[in-house]
Amino acid sequence: MQKDRSPSIAVIGCGYWGKNLVRNFSKLNALALCCDATPAGRATAAELAPQATVVSDIHDALESEVDGVVIATPAETHYELARAALEAGKDVFVEKPLALTYEHGATLVRLAEENERMLMVGHVLEYHPAIVKLHKLIHADELGDVHYISSNRLNLGKVRPKVVGATRKPNRENCAAWIGPKIKRWNRLSNRQD
Repeated sequence: MQKDRSPSIAVIGCGYWGKNLVRNFSKLNALALCCDATPAGRATAAELAPQATVVSDIHDALESEVDGVVIATPAETHYELARAALEAGKDVFVEKPLALTYEHGATLVRLAEENERMLMVGHVLEYHPAIVKLHKLIHADELGDVHYISSNRLNLGKVRPKVVGATRKPNRENCAAWIGPKIKRWNRLSNRQD
């Protein structure tokens, strides 16, 4: 990326969650291109971001001059798309999960390091106001020794059968690790760690 211009982003996938990313990157004046294989996704992208180029072919996004690629497609496509974007020299943000297997995730991390590219994964709960407040309270020692935290996410969103087992443990561990090592026990809906 040249220092005299703002970063430019391509969003791949303008469906259930991708449309939110298209809208937000468009409001930030960073969205240059939207890619969606479906006519409905392309129509949504054109409506939300009329200034952006809208394409159906992933290669158009990867061969474009954008600095970064945002991937908001079905989870089973994340690994292949993220790998292709990293190999094309793009910084990459992937909605969770990064990949469906540890091996694929580790490969993507290695590719990002080898190509000196940024690789990020979306973790909505890490920025939730309740988690941010809890982080501040714990690190300010306002709660004393924290021995146990229990949480329930009541709106689980769209059920994605192919990724149910792949996303539970990493999300819990990421929130717990970020909040702080002072937590002795974390219990999150039917997935316990004592």
